[in-house]
Amino acid sequence: MRVLVGDTPVEVGEGATVLDAARAAGRYLPTLCQDDRLSPRGSCRVCLVRAADRVVAACTTPATEDMAIQMDDPRAREAARGALELIVSELPSRALEIPAERSELVRVCTHFGVTDTRFHGATHRRGVDHSHPYVKLDRDLCIACGRCVAMCAEVQGTFALELAGRGFDTVVSAGTGGPWVDSPCVACGGCVDTCPTGALSEPGLLDPAPIATTTTTTCGYCGIGCTLDVHVRDGQVAAITPVHGAPVNRGHACVKGRFAHAFAGSRERLTAPLIRRGDALEEASWDEALGLVAARLTAIRDRHGGQAVAMISSARATNEENYLAQKFLRTVVGSNSIDNCSRLCHAPSAAGLTASFGLAGGTNPLDDLDHADCILLAGANPTEAHPVVGARITQRVLAGARLVVVDPRRTTLAALADVHLRGRPGSNVAVFHGLARLLLDGGYTDEEFLTRRATGLAELTELLRDYPPERVAELAAVPASDLATAARLYGQAEHPAIVYGLGITEHAHGTDGVRTLANLAILRGAVGTPGCCGVLTLRGQNNVQGASDMGALPDLLPGYQPLADPAARQRVARVWGQPVPERPGLRIPQMFDAAIAGRLRALYVIGEDIAQTDPDSGHVRAALDACEFVVCHDLFLSQTAAHADVVLPAVSFLEKDGTFVNFDRRFQRVRPALAPPGQATSDFDILRRLAHAMGADLGCPTPAAAMAECAAVAPLFAGISHDRLDREGPLHWPCRGPRDTGQAVLYLDRFATADGRAALAARPYLPPGEQPDTAFPYVLVTGRRLEHYNSGSMTRRTPNTTLLAEETLDLSAADAAALGIDDGTPVAVTSRRATVTLPARITDELAPGEVFTAFHFPDPATNSLTSAHTDTATGCPEYKVTAVALRPT
Repeated sequence: MRVLVGDTPVEVGEGATVLDAARAAGRYLPTLCQDDRLSPRGSCRVCLVRAADRVVAACTTPATEDMAIQMDDPRAREAARGALELIVSELPSRALEIPAERSELVRVCTHFGVTDTRFHGATHRRGVDHSHPYVKLDRDLCIACGRCVAMCAEVQGTFALELAGRGFDTVVSAGTGGPWVDSPCVACGGCVDTCPTGALSEPGLLDPAPIATTTTTTCGYCGIGCTLDVHVRDGQVAAITPVHGAPVNRGHACVKGRFAHAFAGSRERLTAPLIRRGDALEEASWDEALGLVAARLTAIRDRHGGQAVAMISSARATNEENYLAQKFLRTVVGSNSIDNCSRLCHAPSAAGLTASFGLAGGTNPLDDLDHADCILLAGANPTEAHPVVGARITQRVLAGARLVVVDPRRTTLAALADVHLRGRPGSNVAVFHGLARLLLDGGYTDEEFLTRRATGLAELTELLRDYPPERVAELAAVPASDLATAARLYGQAEHPAIVYGLGITEHAHGTDGVRTLANLAILRGAVGTPGCCGVLTLRGQNNVQGASDMGALPDLLPGYQPLADPAARQRVARVWGQPVPERPGLRIPQMFDAAIAGRLRALYVIGEDIAQTDPDSGHVRAALDACEFVVCHDLFLSQTAAHADVVLPAVSFLEKDGTFVNFDRRFQRVRPALAPPGQATSDFDILRRLAHAMGADLGCPTPAAAMAECAAVAPLFAGISHDRLDREGPLHWPCRGPRDTGQAVLYLDRFATADGRAALAARPYLPPGEQPDTAFPYVLVTGRRLEHYNSGSMTRRTPNTTLLAEETLDLSAADAAALGIDDGTPVAVTSRRATVTLPARITDELAPGEVFTAFHFPDPATNSLTSAHTDTATGCPEYKVTAVALRPT
């Protein structure tokens, strides 16, 4: 559509506003109530222009063909200026003293030349609310524009804010009007980000001192991969803000990514190497520490062989660091016993997705959720564990998409769902078989797709004879009518999407769970087809996808090339200039067993607190104590470091250079915003220096060089480089060459399996590895809380502890009444391995007989309760089903 802005003709799309047209012409038009992420309001009136011979609000007026827009119309400008002066007249003088870069109001006043107002009367004297550690409210600066309310509702989906009062007294309020810290606010920071006046702000931006540097990087918390700007003042993080227009988070963030950065300046950071002397860890020089590690690893390797040394790499480390770690172990030590924490969370995803479709990653980008009309959310609580995705799902549901949730807990999204399939823990395979049977029986399958592009239908159909809705209802404790409704919603959708998480994978039959969930997408033809939304797997840590992509696995080389494939070993060996060991290495659970058995003599741990986060943690600690030599890299003195012989001070994502791969397979840049504290250095630098101390040269002098070498050995990543990411932005893998733009949507031509077809899986339902009984009658499920992350080593060193100071045991009101437990009552939780004590939290989120807790705090030692049962295919632990007994203390 052609529009004339002044004397400038511009083309705008259908649905464009006058404001859009002005911007297309390169003209600045001030606004105060408008944010591109929100529906327009048209309330502030400072964007008035003349269009089609009328004075109109540009943000709400549609552009029309051949419309003439006069930006400098005197009448419109005077009316806009008058509206602005009325707004200013109610505010205290300090409103115009805020630096312009932090106040849209000040910038708009500058545009109109407003330094005072013709209107005089009462000004606000409503005071402040600084109860929240991150969101600070100055009520006197609130102009009731409503942007914060809309942000909370339309983008975050929390509905925590409202405009309270009337007329002159209208002001933003959180919850019921009490202190902000006690409100339902989830501290995503969206309200702060959109506030035009500074009424809502954050501590780091209240300081009038200027920001020295701003660095764009990728968040180091969960696996969503939000793009963030890190603002630094006096060598410390002053604030972190989400980047508007970023491909994943679109200017949104969560309480961790946006606000939980104080850990970087914690006095508890490790700043020098530590060596164990007797019972104590004492500071040492880098030369002494690396010399000791080199000598001990060399001696153990030479005496017992490379298989006596194992390494656990890190899902927090960059791709380049994980690449160097596996290269170090394979070439310098001569062992394939390298693994990473995907073993404990998403190894079943890699195995299951590879078996079903051919590649070890989700099939579609997050953006495809924008056109999903039905979302099947299984075993995930993204509003707490992946809040940006949780908000995106909420947005789709509010826009009319149907939602089916498969989860034993009544999560926030389960409460919003059309159907909540609240199966008992460990029943996923039965539930998915029940849905698959109903898809077949209801005629909801894509017959052409199944004929041309899938295999295994006959075998699956035969198996599903044993899973009618009535039997599934018995196995999973899910009403047959709910199964039928869920199957109908997913089956009738034009663009169904599947999103799943650790509630599917962390089971004794987690790989079967992934494969039978994938069956649903295959039956519907909802994967590998134009317009499909596919299967998205929510990764837990920031680089859990990338750690595996880089080959930090005992049986796979970079790019998921099988170690057993001679051609793959030769390809890697040509680039490395050294042979690759042929014998597969140990998985993480096998490492601990081998240490206790005396076969594993040295364990090298990078950035994981295995003594706190791994299952059956008593067994893990025994394995650490059984090793002759233990080395770890970390930011803080962790539970694992307490068992180590050498502790090396590493740096956080805020201090390192490289890349992460997020949950939808995007390579994204990580850039250092801070200088490392003390003598701390990157895992990359540590590994290079250690190799040198052992008489080896790993090459790869820089992270960019390591990524280039990885691209040379792994065809999946052949088109990835730092230079290209810096120029073009994130790239999805597969990206097989410098002119390949990457594949955001997989399998549009063929699946990556041997025969090019998706493989349906006829896997029978098998019960969990651990079952409740009369001695241990309750089932414990573990997971995450919004306020904290993984072991809590970072978030517990931030004001997030104000928001959640301790862990609780969540249980139903019925169980609490039967046990005589009130909120806050200490409860002894006993499994077949250990006992911990937690305060009770009574909630409707749990069904009777089921309890929930997380593992973000070292005390209680939650994972001392969990069992040694693992997924039969991958060794992933069964975190989601632990039989326990409860006793009030």
